[in-house]
Amino acid sequence: MQKTFTQLENFGHSLSAPAYLIKPASNEEIYSAFQLAKKMELTVTARGAGRSYNDAALTGGGIVLDMRGMNTITSWDKSTGLITAQPGTTLEQIWQKVEPDGWWPPVVSGTMKTTLGGCLSANIHGKNNFKMGPIGEHVVEFTAILPTGAQITCTPKKNADLFYSMISGLGMLGIFTSVTMQMKRIHSGLLTVDAFPVQNLHGQLSSLLDGAPNYDYIVGWMDCIASGKSLGRGQIHAARYLQEGEDPNPRETMQIKNQILPPRIFGVFPKSLLHYFMSPFMNNFGTWGINTAKYIVSLRKHTFRQSHAGFHFLLDYVPNWEFSYGRSGLIQYQSFIPKETAEAAWTEMLKLSHKYGLPSYLGVTKRHRPDKFLLTHAVDGFSLAMDFKVTDKNRMRLGAMLQEFDKIVLQAGGRFYFAKNSETSAETTKSFYGEETIAKFKKLKKRCDPNGLLESDLYRRIFGY
Repeated sequence: MQKTFTQLENFGHSLSAPAYLIKPASNEEIYSAFQLAKKMELTVTARGAGRSYNDAALTGGGIVLDMRGMNTITSWDKSTGLITAQPGTTLEQIWQKVEPDGWWPPVVSGTMKTTLGGCLSANIHGKNNFKMGPIGEHVVEFTAILPTGAQITCTPKKNADLFYSMISGLGMLGIFTSVTMQMKRIHSGLLTVDAFPVQNLHGQLSSLLDGAPNYDYIVGWMDCIASGKSLGRGQIHAARYLQEGEDPNPRETMQIKNQILPPRIFGVFPKSLLHYFMSPFMNNFGTWGINTAKYIVSLRKHTFRQSHAGFHFLLDYVPNWEFSYGRSGLIQYQSFIPKETAEAAWTEMLKLSHKYGLPSYLGVTKRHRPDKFLLTHAVDGFSLAMDFKVTDKNRMRLGAMLQEFDKIVLQAGGRFYFAKNSETSAETTKSFYGEETIAKFKKLKKRCDPNGLLESDLYRRIFGY
């Protein structure tokens, strides 16, 4: 088992940390890494595709397990929709396996490049959280290896405490080794999408709230630079599954060739080069122009049909788009706020970002419902994800502004998502999780990881280590 000392970064290229990188190919090699860490007095964290916007997959000076080599789909039953796969398997591998047989993953992220283990550790949500909950609600069973070497099997009824804690547990209790999930039956490779404008934040949240019961998916784009009466304006995309018989050629539309995102614009210009052309516009004035043009174009309400991959994986349309933000990268701030207080809280946050001169260049809103996982980020309300450009000059001011955001979110009864936020403190974490939840998690950690081997930079930051 080889280890390489290297510098690793988060997805946004705004954080980095040196670590010993190990690429396990089996459960035995994972346990060997734990033994090595104990001998060398190092910490260990697992890393999937490295798509987290923060320090969830970094552990400075420790051992990082690159799980991408354990990426086999070990079982697929097209009659029941049950799939079993190793933790390094990506959502791309899964949907390409199941869709031709008339199935689709019940919950997906905005990129298909995330790994199954990473998705469970963060308990990802999609554009249908209000209806389907997070990905953990569709896990039938998983196996995991603990730092002690014990190999466990968990279901919602067997080892239920670990089931609801390891899913959402940020990889700090054990390492997933196999996951069995229930896929969702579909009758077409297409979705019917309604796209319509919203004039302000009130309209945005009202559309999400009122529209969610009528759709299978709903998501909002927000122009975070607009101000005054247009504060929070944007566009809603709401989608429905096609029912059996609506698509005259379902076998054809569900074929992978009709789902894959094209690598070229108009079949000519490589999308892999687009981020170079986007970079000059990644400033306040340039993004204002782009957002204004996008909103004007969105004023025409329209309905169209779109492939599942095309609707869900917007972050994959432009390869390496994150490089357009420049050398210091970007961070994403995502807050989840109850429906009763969201509008006031986000109004205050958007105005504050304008006051600081640090507006978000991209805002995305979703409708959510609560779940029963231990480290849950969900509420009966909405989420707003905001992308911020990081520079050497604004890093300190940006951090200070986001700390003020945290206070606003807490006062509104909100929560945070730890695949995203990179500034949340242990004090803030304690405020929204509560002492009882944190005590329960730490008790489970002591049981599963008595020597404290599993740690990430994120874990130390939010739990005060």
